[in-house]
Amino acid sequence: MNERQREYFRGKLLAWKDEILREAKLTLQTLQEENVNHPDLADRASSETDRAIELRARDRQRKLISKIDSALQRIDDNTYGYCEETGEPISLKRLEARPIATLSVEAQERHEKREKVYRDE
Repeated sequence: MNERQREYFRGKLLAWKDEILREAKLTLQTLQEENVNHPDLADRASSETDRAIELRARDRQRKLISKIDSALQRIDDNTYGYCEETGEPISLKRLEARPIATLSVEAQERHEKREKVYRDE
């Protein structure tokens, strides 16, 4: 991977991280402003369910930020774009679709097949 490609993916990852952080701030503001006590039990339950779903989504995105940070570290280490399992280059198409990818398509497929076998047992 050349320097121009690394910089492209660095920018893409940083923009993705900034977007996630902006969404998290917006969610926090919304949850603080929406601290309304609904008199109707059904409205309260619906509100609590919505809040729980939103918090779960934010938790997944928090984990995603650590993966983005890891990818940025790999860019700095010049290991970004290489499969952790085989050492082979990860295709640019795959990195474009999933910039935090650590496995090539083939290695990911093997990993998912092993996971499925263990889950089925």
